Amino acid sequence: MRLWSLDPSYLDAKGLLALWREGLLARAVLRGATKGYRHHPQLTRFREQPAPVSAINAYLRYVMLEAESRGYRFDRGRLGPVRRPPDMAVSSGQLRFEAEHLRSKLRSRDPRALARLDGERDVRAHPLFRVEDGPVAEWERGAVREDLVPQGPRRRAQRPPGTR
Repeated sequence: MRLWSLDPSYLDAKGLLALWREGLLARAVLRGATKGYRHHPQLTRFREQPAPVSAINAYLRYVMLEAESRGYRFDRGRLGPVRRPPDMAVSSGQLRFEAEHLRSKLRSRDPRALARLDGERDVRAHPLFRVEDGPVAEWERGAVREDLVPQGPRRRAQRPPGTR
């Protein structure tokens, strides 16, 4: 599951469709309607909101708007109510991490979408998020967190005797 912090306009068609499906899955998880994905780290920031389901509904509304701007027909009936727009932050480090992750996907999938992303000086966040300075989010899997990298000299690992 990937709930991008990046503006959905950066995604190619395949990525936007996947985001819609995964957002709907995330909402089902937040409603307690699934057995799997209940502890998925991507849901952390939505669970921290006073109204998590309303927050994911607000997130999905922006995905729907991007789809409609491209002429895609996502089912508007799948959108849920939004009580009040959530106040959600994303770190600049998280945006940089996700931009690189998306670039790696687009290199093989959609060179035109990659060119649009590479043409941006500063990558925009999903409209739901306000950007704050900071490192990659703690919940992000697969990221090298600069604040967790040991400082000091590196030592070579010792090999067991008799190996090369």
